[in-house]
Amino acid sequence: MTYSVAVSGASGYAGGEILRILAAHPDVELRTVTAHANAGQPLIAHQPHLRSLAHLTLQQTTPEVLAGHDIVFLALPHGQSGQYTEALADTPLVIDAGADHRLESAADWNQFYGGDFHEPWAYGVPELLIEGRRQRERLVGASRIAAPGCNASTVSLSLAPGVAAGVIDSSDIVTVLAVGPSGAGKSLKTNLLGAEILGSANPYAVGGTHRHIPEIRQALAAAASRRSPSDSIGISFTPVVVPMARGILATSTAPIAPGVTDAEIRDAWESAYADETFVQLLPEGHFPRTADVLGANTALLGLAIDRAANRVVVIAAVDNLVKGTAGAAIQSMNIALGLAEGTALTVNGVAP
Repeated sequence: MTYSVAVSGASGYAGGEILRILAAHPDVELRTVTAHANAGQPLIAHQPHLRSLAHLTLQQTTPEVLAGHDIVFLALPHGQSGQYTEALADTPLVIDAGADHRLESAADWNQFYGGDFHEPWAYGVPELLIEGRRQRERLVGASRIAAPGCNASTVSLSLAPGVAAGVIDSSDIVTVLAVGPSGAGKSLKTNLLGAEILGSANPYAVGGTHRHIPEIRQALAAAASRRSPSDSIGISFTPVVVPMARGILATSTAPIAPGVTDAEIRDAWESAYADETFVQLLPEGHFPRTADVLGANTALLGLAIDRAANRVVVIAAVDNLVKGTAGAAIQSMNIALGLAEGTALTVNGVAP
């Protein structure tokens, strides 16, 4: 069977990456691409690297244009996807790459986003440990999927094994992320101009204000089978924009739980990801670089045990536009449809 697909926000970074991956997917037909200000223009004028899709023209993002497809991807700014979901009630599968359907708590949504709160959908991180099971089990047959926030899924995948196994103290998590500016989208922002970021590292959303914090707390609380994230997960989260187009390098630490051995710590991560294709723990003493995951749907993890500070250190590298967004969305799509999970996705990066 070939599934017809519409992609909204197709002139942006996330929409473009969804299209790039789907262009090589044998089971889908890219039928419709939409945008707002760029509607009426050729797709290739905004995504010149997508040569095989040069025949497509950007249409207006309206419910009428998006309806009538088997699958719709909503690659829109936060707060804009929810207005389309009711109109797409008859669409068999809708995948939201924005934040509108990620959070379970209306209070968290109001605090970090604001505007109308929408019901949570199946969370699109298949490898995540949720209440003793893999999230992929909840994605089988799903009709509505919320793709993750790139920073959020990176940190959650980094620490979920330790939280689930009880080998770390989840009340004192500290994570610092070096992130590429493509994670902020394609809209013109003065602080993301080349002249502003080249040769500089720029912290932002400091002091517990980043919108991905409640998403991380929600995921890690579920990994520990806890129902109240605010009571169980304490996290200091500091992102820093660095001059690389794409990528995340997240360094996350947490205290070692009392009485836990080094072998038990490493075993928690090895057991969690031993059979996973797209989340891989590197050998002891090895740590990933963002260059190693460029263009790949992999999250590479390096684990260290700092006994002097009594903390576990996890360093994770992902391509924020692939495993962080589009790749996770398509991996989840494959699971929902009963296709091979890795269809159109690669573990191989691009180098140099």
